[in-house]
Parts: sequence; structure tokens; C-alpha cells
Amino acid sequence: MESLHELYRIGKGPSSSHTMGPKNASEMFLQKHPDAHKYIVTLYGSLAATGKGHLTGVAVEEAFQNKDIEVIWEPEIFLPRHPNALKFEAFDKENKKTAEWTAYSVGGGAIIDNETKKDSANIYPLTKMDDILEWCSKKGKNLWEYIEEYEDDDIWNFLATVWKQMKKSIKNGLQKEGTLPGQLHLARKAPSYKLRSSNLTLPIKRRTMLFSYALAVSEENAGGGIIVTAPTCGASGTLPAVLYHLQKVSKFSEKDILNALATAGLIGNLVKYNASISGAEAGCQAEIGTACAMASAAATQLHGGSIYQIEYAAEMGIEHHLGLTCDPLYGLVQVPCIERNAFAAARAVNHASFAILSDGRHVISFDNVIKTLKQTGADLPNLYKETSLGGLAIFGLDKD
Repeated sequence: MESLHELYRIGKGPSSSHTMGPKNASEMFLQKHPDAHKYIVTLYGSLAATGKGHLTGVAVEEAFQNKDIEVIWEPEIFLPRHPNALKFEAFDKENKKTAEWTAYSVGGGAIIDNETKKDSANIYPLTKMDDILEWCSKKGKNLWEYIEEYEDDDIWNFLATVWKQMKKSIKNGLQKEGTLPGQLHLARKAPSYKLRSSNLTLPIKRRTMLFSYALAVSEENAGGGIIVTAPTCGASGTLPAVLYHLQKVSKFSEKDILNALATAGLIGNLVKYNASISGAEAGCQAEIGTACAMASAAATQLHGGSIYQIEYAAEMGIEHHLGLTCDPLYGLVQVPCIERNAFAAARAVNHASFAILSDGRHVISFDNVIKTLKQTGADLPNLYKETSLGGLAIFGLDKD
């Protein structure tokens, strides 16, 4: 598994795989071939199918700045390694090809190519939850201490920066009103939810505030604002909403929150390594399901849950999102994406409560539910994996 530096990424929305990733890949290619006369970038599969709604073309063109660039869209061609593929070509003044590179945006803003091996950046010796639980039990450690054991000395400063940006995204989203970009003309809801909460009584008030925090980040993302992938842009509202809500309600310290953020990162990393966090590869179960698992684990730890109760809560986060399709209207990260973040945040709080009431014993292990997520994702037809060709997205099939 890679460092948490590769999971939590700070950047502009609306999509980590369709916006951040292609921009990162474009910058990498341009850095290696800065003097070409002309560039052609071909987008394949899911990148092409929903790229216009995700601003993929805009992100690529921004990366190449004022260069002569042509973007070609091939939504019906899926390359074998990953559905989010893009090919870069560079040409000289005589229109002779001088360089070519195929890259894959695999989720969370990460980029690989045909030479990348899965373990190339692996820093953790254990990559299964059962093994990590055994390690923690033998050493008398918490899950966040497994992260601390193998990350660099800067990890806590990094997580502090991540948490600072998460809070900033919430505050920014709560202050902005108006309509989100795109054909849906969707109105922002976060400010009005926060305002209405002042007239409510507990516990409805607290649940409404939790919704408003998740909506705030998700709407910031949909509007192209700066957010943190947790684990992706499309699922970026769930974890910060839960952490911010619990800190306000229970007055947890910054150290408590950073420890919870580390444990949440471990959960996200386990899913990313053993299955997928990419909606284009495994459907929305891989994105919002993972986000819910991360938030469920964090909330359980904050409330004093054991490592086994934390594992149970994380397992529920995945289990109760299995089979969830990625079918955004018009390819926008808005409907049903924004509301899913809010409901996943509420589920995470419930999972924590349920897990803490138990003794931590349960039937389906976290490792097995990840295997199930991976297999379910493989079984889903492509029209349910971020192509906007099926499910709810059929209401947006009249797009240009």
C-alpha cells in the first residue's frame, strides 16, 4: 500500500479520476516533452463518456496552457488495464510523431502507466486488515499507530494540512449560494440547511448540521472548488463532515481528529490496494462506500471503540453500499453524488453507534467485504460505471 500522501490529495474538483488525474498526467507528459510543436490527447472509455461533465478536456487544456493541442474523445473504446485511459502524442514541425505515452487515471488523482507495478510504491508490509489487527493486538497498538510506524516523519504535519483544508472546504461551501455549473442548474443547499438547523431541536438539529457539512464540501467539489480526496473528489464530503460534526459536538482535540484521519486513511488504502476506489472501475460502491467506511472507522475510534469495533464499523460502510452504481446525470458530479455524501455521513455515525454497542464480533470480515466489492465491481456492466449510459443517468442522455 502507498503512503497516505497518495490517498489524501488537495486539489480542484469535480473529479479526482476525471479532472485531477488527467491534469496530473498532462503535466507529466508536458514536462518530459516541453518543446513539441503539437500535441494530441485521446481520451478513452469512461474518461471520454463523462469527460465533458467532469471538465476533463478543460483540465487537460489548462495543463498544456498555450500549446497547440487537440483532444479526441473515444467513449466506446475501453483499454484493457483501466476504463480511465488517455494517450498522449507529441509531434514536431513536420508532423512527425516524436513521443507517445498511455496513462491511466485509477482514482483519487493517481496516475499509472503500462510499466507501473502494483507494489512499486508500497511502504506497508501488511496489506490485509486481519493481519494488521493481529499486529496491533500483539503490540498493544491502535490502528493509527500502524500508520505512524511506516509513514515518514512528516505524516502528522501532512494530516494537519489535510484537516485544515477539509475545514476550509466546509466553511467555503456553507457561505456560497447560487447555482452549480452544468445543464442541471442545481441550486446549492448547504447554506439553507445550516440556516434551517437553527430553528430545530436536538437531535434533528445535529443531523441537519451534519448534512450541511457534507453538502458544503460536495457542492464545493461540484463547483470546481478546492477539496481533499477522501478517497476521491466525488466522495470528498463524507469524512470531513463526520469529523467536523463530531469535533463540534464532543469537543475532540486536534490530535484526536488527526489520529482518526490516519485510521480513516488506513481503511481507504486497504480498499484502494485490494480492490478499487474508482467509480469507473467498480461503480459508486468503490467511492462512496469507501468514504463511508473511512468515516465509520474514524467515528468509532473517536468514541473509544476497540480495534475490532473499528473494523466492524468500516465493514458496514462497505457492506451496505455493495452494488451501488455510478450513474451521474450528464456526467456531472452532482446528481446523485452530492446527496450520497450526506447520507453516507449519516450512515457512518450510525455504524459507529452500532459497532460500539457490539463486542466487535460479526460474520463478514472487512477483508472479505473488500473482495466482494472487487468482484461486484467486475460484474457490473460498463453502463453503471461512470459512463452515464444507464441507471439514473438515462435522464441525461439528451446531452450534447
